[in-house]
Amino acid sequence: MPADPRAVLTRPAPEPDRTVAYGDHPDQVADLRLPAGNGPARPLVVVVHGGFWRAEYDRRHTGPLAAALAGSGYPVAQLEYRRTGQPGGGWPGTLTDVLTGVAELPGLAADLMPDRVTRAAPILVGHSAGGHLALYAAAVAPTTVGGVLALAPVADLAEAYRRDLDSGAVAALLGGGPAQVPDRYAAADPRSLVPTQTRTVIVHGSTDQQVPVEISRVFVTAARAAGSDISLVELPGCEHFGLIDPESEAWPQVLDALRSLQDDH
Repeated sequence: MPADPRAVLTRPAPEPDRTVAYGDHPDQVADLRLPAGNGPARPLVVVVHGGFWRAEYDRRHTGPLAAALAGSGYPVAQLEYRRTGQPGGGWPGTLTDVLTGVAELPGLAADLMPDRVTRAAPILVGHSAGGHLALYAAAVAPTTVGGVLALAPVADLAEAYRRDLDSGAVAALLGGGPAQVPDRYAAADPRSLVPTQTRTVIVHGSTDQQVPVEISRVFVTAARAAGSDISLVELPGCEHFGLIDPESEAWPQVLDALRSLQDDH
């Protein structure tokens, strides 16, 4: 039998080196991981976790990914944020938390790791709903984002609502559908925010059952047509969770995509 692709969600990972707060709420924090080796200072990589913005999923499930990135020489921050089902989560708290964290974390990390991380705008690595949040941050606060690697992102909230992804997850985030809260979709949906200035790579598996690859195909086509610097890497036979699993066949291509953004930075 093949291994359960969801196993990465509960796989143990080394503890982070530090946890820092970017706000007063207990979930306005990030776990920092020092890069392996003795290389030069690099821009921070901020990992934005998925879980359809819901409270039952937190940053811990990105531990294996974050540890692997640190092992490859990247300074890493695993960003936490308030989520739907929590006080202050959903609209607009989930979104404003990510904007604040992304803006504050490079300075917080550089204070603690001055020889290993620069204060430059970070590269965001967002998975699933975290991919949406990374695309959103780059669109509305481009000076705070140096690049985006979006892994199976929910790149079109209106389409995700129509498809009822994760049984109403988008409506839970924004407080309704596009007909009920159109201004919120206009403000938060990456599909409504193109073109963007930030170099972006989307990686998506062809057999993804949680976030269909068609969402990324349509989004990238529209974003390119509008003038965005964006590309799509589609991985045949890859499902949703392999993109965050350092033990998966997809992992080398995820690293290659991140390196391409780092080289452009």
